[in-house]
This record gives sequence, structure tokens and C-alpha cells, in this order.
Amino acid sequence: MLTGLSQKEANTQLKTNGYNNLPSAKPKRIIDLFVEITKEPMISLLLVACVLYLFLGDKVEAILLLFSLGGVIGISLYQEKKSEKSLQALANLSSPRAIVIRDGEEKRIPGREVVVGDLVILVEGDRIPADIELEEAVNLSVDESLLTGESQTVKKNTEKNNKVFSGTMVISGHGFGKVRAIGLDTELGKIGKSLSSIEIEKTLLQKEIRKFVKWIAMIGISVCILLTVISLFYDKGIIESILAGLTLAIGILPEEFPIVLILFMTMGAWRLAKYNVLTRRAATIETLGAATVLCVDKTGTITKNLMSIEKIYIPSGEILINDFIDDENVIRYGILASQRKPFDPMESAFIHEGKKKFNVDVLYDENTLVKEYPLENNSLCVAHAYQGAYKGFEIALKGAPEVVLDLCHISSKERQNVMNEVKRFAKEGLRVIAVAKAHDNKKYLPENRHEIKFELLGLVGLKDPIRSGVTESIKTANRAGIRIIMITGDYKETALDVAKQIGLTTKGVIAGDEFEALNEKDKEDVLKVTNVFSRVRPNQKLLIIRELKRMKEVVAMTGDGVNDAPALKAANIGIAMGRRGTDVAREAAAIVLLDDNFNSIVGGVRMGRRIYDNLQKAVNYLISVHIPIVILSILPVIFDLPLILMPIHIVFLEFIIDPTCTVVFEASKEDIDIMEKAPRRLKERIIAFKNLYTPIINGTIVGIFLFVSYYASFYQYGENVARAFTFLMLVLLILVLMVVNLSRKENLISKLRRNDNLALVGVVSFTLVVMYFATNVEAVKKIFQFDSLTIFQWVQIIVVSLCVLSLAEVVKLFQSPRKT
Repeated sequence: MLTGLSQKEANTQLKTNGYNNLPSAKPKRIIDLFVEITKEPMISLLLVACVLYLFLGDKVEAILLLFSLGGVIGISLYQEKKSEKSLQALANLSSPRAIVIRDGEEKRIPGREVVVGDLVILVEGDRIPADIELEEAVNLSVDESLLTGESQTVKKNTEKNNKVFSGTMVISGHGFGKVRAIGLDTELGKIGKSLSSIEIEKTLLQKEIRKFVKWIAMIGISVCILLTVISLFYDKGIIESILAGLTLAIGILPEEFPIVLILFMTMGAWRLAKYNVLTRRAATIETLGAATVLCVDKTGTITKNLMSIEKIYIPSGEILINDFIDDENVIRYGILASQRKPFDPMESAFIHEGKKKFNVDVLYDENTLVKEYPLENNSLCVAHAYQGAYKGFEIALKGAPEVVLDLCHISSKERQNVMNEVKRFAKEGLRVIAVAKAHDNKKYLPENRHEIKFELLGLVGLKDPIRSGVTESIKTANRAGIRIIMITGDYKETALDVAKQIGLTTKGVIAGDEFEALNEKDKEDVLKVTNVFSRVRPNQKLLIIRELKRMKEVVAMTGDGVNDAPALKAANIGIAMGRRGTDVAREAAAIVLLDDNFNSIVGGVRMGRRIYDNLQKAVNYLISVHIPIVILSILPVIFDLPLILMPIHIVFLEFIIDPTCTVVFEASKEDIDIMEKAPRRLKERIIAFKNLYTPIINGTIVGIFLFVSYYASFYQYGENVARAFTFLMLVLLILVLMVVNLSRKENLISKLRRNDNLALVGVVSFTLVVMYFATNVEAVKKIFQFDSLTIFQWVQIIVVSLCVLSLAEVVKLFQSPRKT
């Protein structure tokens, strides 16, 4: 029996030698982040403003602006480090896994925790975590193209070619071996290969935001220069004119947009991981909310993947039911056709049943495995040949009934009788496996399993219970305009029974071979009405995905095996299984489902929609609050009035706007009807006129209203009172725009009642405290160039703000939701 290292020995090695990591990009130091942030145009403009205040002799304002600048940089540093920590946590989750033997038990651990001396089990589809010397290799083939550049797979054994290397992939077979080198000491580490060298492509959303920011910046620079010229034309001083231009530049620059996008995508990925949905690419978050079709495997996704043997049929015609199963022959050969330490739940079911009747370890010990005939795409069965106590070879076979029957060469009548039983089992929702045996007295075993004459022992019906909550999740997906298609390798009858249990409606069931034989028009007709596909092979999954995409559907698809990788790559959203999925499938997919649970997929779609929806709200908010700032920066110059806003005012507004759009909106719960809407169109732009006309109109109305208020109050109360009156009203209206944008349709009271958003409370509290100091503390009033307001003026500000809030809430009542 294999014991491997003890956990204590492994922990000691981790402390001494470190983790099994390859060279990668080091986390950015605080000083590096600081330098990057200070290169931003916004920071440069604020520094220029500080210098101008010094020229004007206003040292207090210059110093305060520098302190405010420090606050802006501090917020940016916090956001950057928060994103970096989230990304690191996600990287740890998504790292390749390894199966090791420690303290005599098999454990699945992150590949980075493998240490020298570990016994590592290698199975098909695994990314090899370290340099390993093989102690057992059965039909083991490895793809070493990462190291050698050669696409040809390499056969491995325990003699000459007995080493496998970190980063290479197990293509077929299985084995185990002892780790000889990790991290930088591996062959991969020595030549400096690293995943960090892969350049991360920009998503469509990132490109769209970048284009928008450049466009706004170009317009902003032009308008700033024009405003400076206009100010000079009115005989304002050159310093004051430049200050007016700078204020506009600081107010108009949309520097928050890239920060908002990065934070939303990073925090979004972190939030999805809490729902057991691990995103491997940023673009996936954009795509999740656009999914129209979800193709899911039955076994392990809709069902629990916890199989138990319910029935056995033997050729004499007898059906043995659950507790009364006493035919050891079927169970015995089913076990011998399974791995001794199985990962497949079906094989586990055989061993579990066998342990009730005899000593399974003795069975394996008495028979020496000499050859495996592995599962193949065109031969869905597995055979194990043993050298036992008797002369010749004992061969155990299990697999799809039709394949096993072909290998048994029985008469057509016998075959029909058996297939009738298969259908009967399948109608009860059972997965059906045939078991056979053979004895071969030849000196050497044939390479082709078809040369062996097998004897049918019986059929085994296995039950796999449905996951709780699946029926409700399917209803939720359907309400959200997402169609569920169930794909399985089981028979039609089994698939229909499961579909009935979970409430999945379908117009018939079609087998993979039948679908493949159809012409293009018929395939499209079938896909329009059929939601259940049976006896589907991996290449047929790919065909289904391609046809759906040709029909303009946005397709998400689940998969776990090596052969599923092409279909996972072809789908708009490939979803690999985290528990039972191979590393090949995980690397091909856009998403890894950490708990293999269908309910998590629907939960992930909900979260994906929430992230994108909140991002849209944040963008709308940013546009709606920047417009009045721009208007209040331009119109006083054009109308030859004193400036309302100075750089210090803009910086204060940034302390409200930045945390609001990056924290308040990001943390906001989804709208109550988010899963009642049709999926978003895949190519729909977040910065499109149909999405932005409302914030543009709102911002323009607020801006013009504020300027009219300033104009009237300037001639009635004077410059400083008018500035205080207008600025404080602007601040309150920015808060109004924030709470209004938290939901497009849900009323404010309902939204706040079910939204425990502490960031919202923090931003509002901070704003109100500073507003109090700005109008009541002499030193602060001087810096902001304010005079005290009367109670009547305060009442005016509050009443106007509440009226705007009420009007916006009334408008929501007349906004109809998007229909599915």
C-alpha cells in the first residue's frame, strides 16, 4: 500500500523550500503604484493648479489642494491594491490541481503545494505539477510540446522513458510517481517559461471605454483652451484665465472610467468565485449576462454524480433489485474493469457494492493487472486483463451495452432481448452499463479488444439522484430568457425521465448520431424545439455548439473531459467542472464551476447580470454628474461672472464621485427584476446613445438649473453666498443622482430596505459632515470661498433636492421593463 509523505513532512518542506511556483510577475510595490498614479492627467492638472495658487499668493489653498491630492492618490492606491489582492486570490483558486498520496490517503491539492518526495497520481487530462519519476505507467502518453515544441505525444513507461515534466499534459492513460523537482528547479523553470509571459487581450468593454475616454479628453482639451481664450477676452488676468481652463479640464476629464472598469471586473470575478463560479477571462463577465442558451451535461451537473447500483439483469432473465442483489459475478467483474482507486462515481458504486459481499482488496491482490484497453471515442468500453492464479488471462469488460454486446458476438434475438431490458432500465432514469468477461489462454494478449471473445454477464442499472434546487433554477433561467438544453451520453429513455423530474420541457429527444446525420436546415429545425440530446459524443457536442452559434445564439456549455476541450473553446462561455473536470477542460474553458452544480451556473448568470447592470449604472452616474460640473465651469466665464468652481471644489467632488462609482455601485444588490429581463445583446455597447440619453438629459437639466440659481443668487446675495448656495445644491443633487441611479425601476425605499450598502451610508455621511464644516467653520469657508447661508437658503436647497428626487422616482413608475 502506498503511503507517501506525511502532512507534517509536506508542511515542513513548504516552509523550508517554498511553494511550487514558476517565475511570474511580482506584485507591484506601493512606490511603483504611486509613480503610475501620479502620471495620470488628473494628478498633473491638480499639481499645476497648486503652482498657480502659489503664484496668486494663496498658500493655504495650495497646501490644502496638495493634501486633497494626497487623498485622491490614497483612494487610487487602495483601489489598485484591492484589485491586486482579489486577482491573487483568484489566481490561487484557478491554479492546476494535483492528486497526491499523504499519510496513505489520496488528496487533491493546489499544484503549488506539491513538494519534493510527494507521490503524485497522474490521470488523463492532468497538467503535470512538477518533474516526476514514474513508478507506474499504464498506457501513459504525455504532450510535451510546451517544453519541446513537438506536437507528437510521448509514450511513457517505468524503464527508459520514465520521467514526466512540469507543465506537460497527460493525454491518455494513468500512473503515479515521485516528485524530484519543483518550481525553478524543474525543466520548465530552468528555461524560464511562465504563464505570465502570456499577454492578456483587452476585452471589448475595455476597448470601448478607452476609446470613449480619448474622445472626451480631446474634446475637453479643445474646450479648455477655448474657455481660457474667452476668459482673456473678458480682460480676466492670465492666471485666473488659466485657472478657469484648468478647473474645466479637471472637471471634464473622465479619469474614473478606466478605474471603475478595472475594479468592477476584478471585484466581479471575486464575487462570482463566492458563488463557486471562477472566471478565467475578464471578457466572460461581459458575456455572462448575454447568454441565451445553456447546454449542460446531465451527470454531475444536474445530478449529484453520486451513483449507486439499483438493479442488475442477468442473461437468465432475472432482475435483482437493490438490497436483494446477490449476483457476485457481475459485481466482481465490474470491479475488475474499474480502477482500484476510482475517481469515476460509477466505478465507486461497483466497489461500494462489492464491499458488502467480499474483500475487494483481496480480489485486486489475487489478480495482477497486465494490460488495459482504455475508453475510446469510437468504443465506449473499458477492459482490464489480469494474470491470475490460473493459466492464461482473465479479462473484465464494462461499457455501453451496444458496444459490449458487439464484443460478445451474441445472436440478434439475444441482443434484442438485452436491449429491451436496457430500455426498461433507462425508462426508470437509470444509467445502464453492461459487464462481460473473457478467458484467454494465449501467451500474449491481442492489441485489439475485438479479437477477444467475451461472455455477457449482465446489465447494471445505476441511480444518480437529482440535485436539489435544479427545477427552480431552470424556471429562473427560463424567466430570464435563457433556454436550457440537456446533453447526455445516456439513452433517450433515461434522458427523458430526468428531464421530466427537473421540469425541462422538450419536443422529443434526438440522439447524437441522428443529429449528426441531418442536413443543415433540419439541424436548425431540431435545435429550435429540442432541449434534450442523448447518446452524445464529444465531437457531437462541438457540432451542436457550432449550429447554435450559427443561429446567432450566445451559448454557454459545460464539459469535464479531455475530449470536451474543443467544444468548451468553441462556446461563447465554456464552463469546466472544478471537482471532476480535467486540467485540459479547465484551461479550455472561460469559467470553472468549483462545485460542479447547475444551480451555481444560474447563480453565476444572475451575478454576471448584476455586475454589468451596476457597471452601466456607474457609467450613467459618472456622465450625469460630470455634465453639471462642466456647465458650471463654462457658463460663468461666457456670462462674465465670477467662477463658481475652483480646483479645490472639483477635488472635493472627486471624493464623493470616486467612492460612489467604484464602491457604492459595485456593492449594490441587483435589481429585483434582474432575472425577468431578456439577455443583453452580445454586441450591445455600454456607452451607446440609447443608454446615455437619460443621464445626458438629467445632467444637462441639473447643470442649467444650477447655473440659473447661481445667476439669480449672485445678484441677490453676492458672490460667496451664491457660490456656497450653488455648490451645496450641486453636492446634494449629486447624491440624489447617486441614489436614483441605484435602480432604474425599483423605488428608493424598496431598494434601500433590501440593500445593506455600508459604502452608501459612508459616502452620504462624509458628504454631509464636510458640507456642515464648509458653511460653518470660518477657516474652511475661506478656503472654499463661501459665506454662511441662512436657514431659508438651506431649506431652499433641501426642498429642491427632494423635489428632484421625487420627480425621478415618479418617472421610474412609467418606465416599462424590457420584456423577454
